[in-house]
Amino acid sequence: MKFSVISSFLGKSKDRFNEYNSPKTLAEKFEIASRIDGIEALECVYPYEVNNIEETKNLMQKYNLKISAINVNVKAEPEFVNGGLTSPDKKVREKAVRFIKEAKDFAEGVGSDKVTCCPLGDGYEFAFQADYEDNWNRLKETFSEAADYKPEIKLFIEYKPSEIRGKCFLENAAKTIILIKEIGKEGLGVTMDFGHSMYGGGNPAEEISLLHSCNVPYYVHINDNDGKWDWDYFCGSKHIIENLEFVYYLKKYGYDDYLTSDTSPTRWNIVKVFEANNNFTSKMEQIINKMEADGFEKVRNDPDFMKVWAFIEKHLYSC
Repeated sequence: MKFSVISSFLGKSKDRFNEYNSPKTLAEKFEIASRIDGIEALECVYPYEVNNIEETKNLMQKYNLKISAINVNVKAEPEFVNGGLTSPDKKVREKAVRFIKEAKDFAEGVGSDKVTCCPLGDGYEFAFQADYEDNWNRLKETFSEAADYKPEIKLFIEYKPSEIRGKCFLENAAKTIILIKEIGKEGLGVTMDFGHSMYGGGNPAEEISLLHSCNVPYYVHINDNDGKWDWDYFCGSKHIIENLEFVYYLKKYGYDDYLTSDTSPTRWNIVKVFEANNNFTSKMEQIINKMEADGFEKVRNDPDFMKVWAFIEKHLYSC
């Protein structure tokens, strides 16, 4: 397993009422990441966190870290307040697409093979607020244009049920897959965030299986929450069995890309939170390896699920 961390979480974060941790320069974030056991790379946000290729490459070399992905922000500009990729204003849509293209340029410049984009500003709050067909067609238009540009740098679309809109247009894996299939072009994939799936009422393991079955490339964010909101807790803090099954399917399908921590430390030690993600996920893999060595594949489809559960319980909770 390869582990990465979203660099934004290594500095100051905030919610509606409080701020957590102190602001950090890009160099300071790289230094912190270099002290997190197991971290090999960072996912950095363009254009607000990284925008200088040479500076970033120098920091990569200094701290022996790679770039797992460039996360392109298409929600923070004033023009994007009512949506960037789905804005009725063509110039605004063009600006959002330009950000994605520039992020691809940046990714290429620092040796990364992917850009990830979560269109959080593209959605709605109320009935009759949005024309669903028009917005769906705009998503196809904008992501299609972005996919055409340097298709060798894959664009991974990250779905989320809500935030910053009451309901995002791309709220689950299935809908995002439909969009990609309708566009029908190479260079598109899905960023699958464990917590987004969980609080959206999905099953992360099942959604990984769906992505695999539909032959859609995927890139993974790891975290946890209580199923009610995207709290970005550390892995296993709420859903142990679901995490085990999630890792089982990642291993089953040969996922070999980065597992990137999308976790907000807030009140907890930054280094220890991300080490907890890496350690817990690695332990899940170790448990699965032992389960498979002991013949899990022979029992997992037994119609008497209590036999399956006894096998899992023995390996997961053995004292």
